[in-house]
Parts: sequence; structure tokens; C-alpha cells
Amino acid sequence: MEPTPPQDDNQLIAERREKLAAIRQQGVAFPNDFKPKDRAADLIRKHGAQGNEELEPQAIKVSVAGRLMLKRLMGKASFGTLQDSSGRIQLFVTKDALGDAAYDAFKHWDLGDILGAEGTLFKTKTGELSVRVSSLRLLTKSLRPLPDKFHGMTDQEQKYRQRYVDLMTDEDSRDRFVARSKAVSSIRQYMVEHGFLEVETPMLHPIPGGANAKPFVTHHNALDQQMFLRIAPELYLKRLIVGGFERVFEINRSFRNEGISVRHNPEFTMMEFYAAYWDHHDLMDFTEGVLRHAAR
Repeated sequence: MEPTPPQDDNQLIAERREKLAAIRQQGVAFPNDFKPKDRAADLIRKHGAQGNEELEPQAIKVSVAGRLMLKRLMGKASFGTLQDSSGRIQLFVTKDALGDAAYDAFKHWDLGDILGAEGTLFKTKTGELSVRVSSLRLLTKSLRPLPDKFHGMTDQEQKYRQRYVDLMTDEDSRDRFVARSKAVSSIRQYMVEHGFLEVETPMLHPIPGGANAKPFVTHHNALDQQMFLRIAPELYLKRLIVGGFERVFEINRSFRNEGISVRHNPEFTMMEFYAAYWDHHDLMDFTEGVLRHAAR
């Protein structure tokens, strides 16, 4: 028997569009009335160490939503893996609990679809915390197939161009986004705690300045004037010091019309800060403190 040839992505997308069209005929294709009350990571952190003999009597009701990443169909009972922004949790779906129509619908849903599930917590025989589903809804139909479930996206160029797909399938990528957000928040907190005022300065400059770099050039129609995307916020921050603010900082985007690499992007986030009455030793010591605080 010859193996089934892999389906073309365009064919898969066409099939998913047909499914979406059928859903539209039944009513609201993208319902927005499902409000998840629980997150996968929180449930695992709170109940992951409990045994099934402890969980079952409590009948802990949960409500979760996320993307269907894995699905294992087994007759009248099936498993699915739901992924939300915090992590993954397993769903246990049965025909007895959902009824024939809802269970048959679940069997035809695709990986990548976004679901809302309600049910109670229990542990499988392998010890995995799961949701015994009593209610299951399709919230958003995914029109494009996910990357290979075992290898994910392996092309680095594609990862950069389709970051949303990379985030969907690679937990390490999502963790980097979270780590960056926490680092920026930590830096901002440290600056404020040390008496710095956060400000926002103009992005459009009448003359390029603040660093030796090639600017992006644009035209301001209302002023009929050539303008430049800022290379650095330095000059405007120094004006604020002149105006009487003794400590200022800004975390924002700057632009330099130069080469592209993994270490240099023409559009990037930069922090600059200035403090009156400090010398270069004060600035070096403070910068080390900022980095230590952000790295904790």
C-alpha cells in the first residue's frame, strides 16, 4: 500500500475555508461571549502536585481557552492539548459528556483552531493534570495549518518574517518575549525609584542629530518641510535638563538607515538617561546598578 502523499498548503487552506463557510451558515463564526477564568500555568502550579484521589472529590470547575495544538482521537473518547499565553493543558473529551453533535464537531476541528472549554480537573493514569470537558466551543477557525508539530519552524529567516507563527509553536521564543518585557519593566522601575522622570521626545526631527548615522528622510506635508526620523533622543533630553529637570530618561524607538543583521536593526529600542551634577564615575556606577537590577 502506497503512503498518502502530503497535502499542499493551498489545498489545506481551501478545506479550512470551506469549514469556516459552513460554520458561518450555522450562526456566529467568531463568538466573543466566552470568558476564560483560568490559565493553564496557574492550574498546573496550583493543582499539579495533587493526586487524582484528591482532585476528583473536589470537582474543581475550570474554564480555559486557547489554541488546539495536539489532538488524539480514540473512538468515544479523545484527548486534545490546549495552549494559552501561559502554557499548555490537556483536555479529555468524550461523546458521553458532549453529546453526539458536539463530539463529532470536535473530531473535525483542526490543529490551530482556538477553543473554549469548561469542565473539571482530574489526573490521567499517566499523572497528567487534565480537564474533563463538559462544554466545548469553537471560538476561532484557523485558516492556515501549523508548522510540523515535532520540529516547528526550522528556517531562521522564516522565523523572523513570520514571528507570530514562531511564537505559536516555540515556547522558547515566547519566553524571550516575556523576559524582555520583564527586563524593560525592571529598568523603568529602577529609574523611577532613583528619582528619574520618564519622558517622550519627538520622533520627527527638523535636522538629524544625536549620533553619527544616516537618517531616514520623510516629508511633513502640513509644514512643507523635510523631516528626519530620529537617530537618538539626546538633544531633546538635554534640553529638558536645561529646562530644570535634573534626572530624565526615555525608553523608545530610534531609527538609523543602515545595514541589517541579527545584531543591528534600522529600527530599535534604546534607553538614554541624563542626570545633573553627575560625573562619568557616577554614570558608570549607576549603569551597572541598572543592569544588575534588570538581570535579577
